[in-house]
Amino acid sequence: MSDPLFRRLTLIGIGLIGSSLARVVRREGLAGEIVISTRSPQTLARAEELALGDRYCLDAAEAVEGADLVILCVPVGASAAVAKWIAPALAPGAIVTDVGSTKASVVAQMQPHLPANVHFIPGHPIAGTEYSGPDAGFAALFENRWCILTPVEGTDPAAQEKLSAFWRGCGSNIDVMDPDHHDLVLAITSHLPHIIAYNIVGTADDLQTVTKSEVIKYSASGFRDFTRLAASDPTMWRDVCLHNKDAILEMLSRFSEDLSAVQRAIRWGDGQALFDLFTRTRGIRRSIIEAGQETDEPDFGRHHGEA
Repeated sequence: MSDPLFRRLTLIGIGLIGSSLARVVRREGLAGEIVISTRSPQTLARAEELALGDRYCLDAAEAVEGADLVILCVPVGASAAVAKWIAPALAPGAIVTDVGSTKASVVAQMQPHLPANVHFIPGHPIAGTEYSGPDAGFAALFENRWCILTPVEGTDPAAQEKLSAFWRGCGSNIDVMDPDHHDLVLAITSHLPHIIAYNIVGTADDLQTVTKSEVIKYSASGFRDFTRLAASDPTMWRDVCLHNKDAILEMLSRFSEDLSAVQRAIRWGDGQALFDLFTRTRGIRRSIIEAGQETDEPDFGRHHGEA
C-alpha cells in the first residue's frame, strides 16, 4: 500500500463537508492521521462516536500542531478568528486551505494572520446537500464534482499540486480561478438560487390568503424543490451573503431586470417572448446533464412507491 499523501490532516469544523472529508480520507488512505477540532463539545463528542478521526480537540491550535494539511470547514465569517487562533501553532511547510463558498473574503480574512512559512491555498469543493452536522457526511459527496482552488500570489506550485492530488483522491475534478472571478461565478450558480429559494419559501409562509397547511399539502414539484435549497444551513448562508456582497448584489440586480421583463411579457400577453425564454433555458438543463453534474432521470431520480 502506498504512503498517504499527508502524515496528519486536521479538520477544523465537522459538519457536512468536514465529516464527508473525514470519511473519504479514511476510505482512500489519503492521510496517516485525522485530527478533528470543533468548538462545540457536543459536536466533537458526536464525531468521536462516529469514529470520524483519530484525535479530537476543542482547541484548534492544539489540533493543528504537527499537521501537514489543515482544512477549515467553518462558515466563512469565522475564517479570520480561526486563522488568528491557529497561526502560532502551524508547522512550517503546512498547507492551509478551506472549503468556503466565497473566496476573496476568505483571502482577506486569513492571509494577514498566517505565517509566511506555510502554504495558504484557498479552495471550494462544489458539493453539498441541505443537511448539516457530523451525521450528514458521506464519502461519495465529492465524486465527479468540481473543487475550485484560488491560490494567492506566490503560491508554491508543488504545494498546489499536492493539494490538487488530495482533492482528486477525494473524487473531485480540479479547476483554478482568481478569487474575485470565483465569487462572481458562484454568485449566479449557487448564491443567487439559494437567496431566491429562501425568498420564495418565505413569501409562501407570509401569505395570508393561503394557509400553511395548504402550502405543505399542495406543494407541487417546483415549490417542493425550492424548499430543499431553503433548508440549507442558515449560518453558512448568512455569511455567504455578507461576505460575497458585491457579486451577489450585481447578480440580484441583473435578475431583477430579467424578472421585470418576464413580468411585462405576462402583463402584455407576449407569448412569444415567454416561449423563447422557456425554450432557451431548457438548453442549460441539458448542458448540466451532459456535463455529468445531474441525472436525466425524471423528477431528479426520486424513487416513488408503486401506484
